[in-house]
Amino acid sequence: MAVGARDYIDKLLVKKYADEKVDNHDSMESMVDPQKMLDAMNDVATIQRNMFMLSQKLFSTCYAVNAKAARYKKKEEAAAG
Repeated sequence: MAVGARDYIDKLLVKKYADEKVDNHDSMESMVDPQKMLDAMNDVATIQRNMFMLSQKLFSTCYAVNAKAARYKKKEEAAAG
């Protein structure tokens, strides 16, 4: 997907809004402390990573238990001679 104006209308819109300021973060006061937000995001990422690791361990353990409990049957030879 290309970025930029493709046709005449898009070019006019770009020219019209080129100097407009949409987000002025310098004059805004945040309602949420950025450090607390980053800490919360870090906590969520840590929990997700730990849950993924636990899921992988559980999968491998279940696989090992199922493999150990499996009963294999010998296939009888078709041409008994």
